Amino acid sequence: MECPVCVNAMTTKTNGGITVDVCAGGCGGIWLDRYELMRVDETHESAGESLLEVDRDQTLKVDLSKRLHCPKCHDVVMMRHFFSVKRQVVVDECPSCGGHWLDPGELRNIRTEYATEGDRKQAASEYFDEVFGPELAAAHAKSQAELARAQRIAYAFRFICPSYYIPGKQDWGTF
Repeated sequence: MECPVCVNAMTTKTNGGITVDVCAGGCGGIWLDRYELMRVDETHESAGESLLEVDRDQTLKVDLSKRLHCPKCHDVVMMRHFFSVKRQVVVDECPSCGGHWLDPGELRNIRTEYATEGDRKQAASEYFDEVFGPELAAAHAKSQAELARAQRIAYAFRFICPSYYIPGKQDWGTF
């Protein structure tokens, strides 16, 4: 596999049952296939320890702002997005195969952001409430008001068309 940043030949590294591709001797980046990042993203997961330091060429200058092509799906440009709500780490993710490209140091930053997956989910929930909470509360209040209005209309119709009225069976009523 070829490194998407420096075009160096990538090597495989296995630890803790996970085999990842690293750009050893080049830019020092790491390629993680789908679901592999979640197996190394917390400090208590020992599989990620060996990936924190990848040999790299310190003289190599790379442009971290350029868009990268997926090393597996060569014609697909990877999406760049924040890894978590803290917005400390930007990762590149392939929309086709779901793999992640991590530049040097990004895995270390990811592992120190949150202690557990529960902490990460709690922070995401709090951020969601902060951003969308007022709008959701307003929509909920509006739907509650519309429900109350519909119930008043239904109550009014109860007297016009009683529930014991069967159309066509009585000779009285609206219908």
